[in-house]
Amino acid sequence: MPALRTRLALSACALLASATLASAADAPPAEVVAKLREAIASPQRSAEDRARDAHRHPEETLLFFGVRPDQRVLELWPGGGWYTDILAPLLAGGGGKLTITNFDPNGPPDAPTTKYARELADKLAADPARFGAVEVVTVAPPERIALGADASYDLVLTFRNNHGWINGGYHDRIYQEAFRVLKPGGVLGVVQHRAPEGADPVASAKKGYVPEAFVIDAAKRAGFELAGRSEVNANPRDTKDYPEGVWTLPPNYRMGDVDRAKYTTIGESDRMTLRFVKPAAR
Repeated sequence: MPALRTRLALSACALLASATLASAADAPPAEVVAKLREAIASPQRSAEDRARDAHRHPEETLLFFGVRPDQRVLELWPGGGWYTDILAPLLAGGGGKLTITNFDPNGPPDAPTTKYARELADKLAADPARFGAVEVVTVAPPERIALGADASYDLVLTFRNNHGWINGGYHDRIYQEAFRVLKPGGVLGVVQHRAPEGADPVASAKKGYVPEAFVIDAAKRAGFELAGRSEVNANPRDTKDYPEGVWTLPPNYRMGDVDRAKYTTIGESDRMTLRFVKPAAR
């Protein structure tokens, strides 16, 4: 019975996500879906990354945001490049262009951002067939957050970054920059660990979570309109009250072996998935 209830719950979530997709974006052409599935299924993605697909739902998420292989896409703060692995070959094979942000890999050697930046830069350099066409915009917040030319992107994406921007004190500036560099009618797609509604965003961000209303308000202040919400990345098992914040859960397991089976059962975090649009010029 528990297994049956789990399958029914997952089916219900899939139906809800599909309904939200239909209301938020036009149904994608079959060839777009096929190319996206090919990129997701690529054996060049690591087995560890592909194992995360069950939690991160890349196909449903990217289709909800309206990704197309011929678009100019900007991925903000890509971390280790989990989504970059999917977006780079998808766009390179369809006439599009992927740009990502990165910190300076030659920055201060004792800075954590330098270590992460060098790892990402090395990853791109090691596989020019996949990543050779990827453009990198170097950022150094809060002093330097310029993301490109005005109205130069069709789609701007960010995955699980809002808490870091709040902690750094430049959250609103990122949204303002994203608005500036998007074309009129362009889309901002946001996935973020979701705090309980009413939570203090400054306090919850330190644990990796942000209230959904706070993210929506920030985007609206920048000029965006909310165009759709999806529950495809929701996780009702996430109680959001862990000793090491969201990093207690997989894939980080910051508590090590302490209650690891419990956190594995919970899975990755409960996440909002929001689609914003920059209004067309009137």
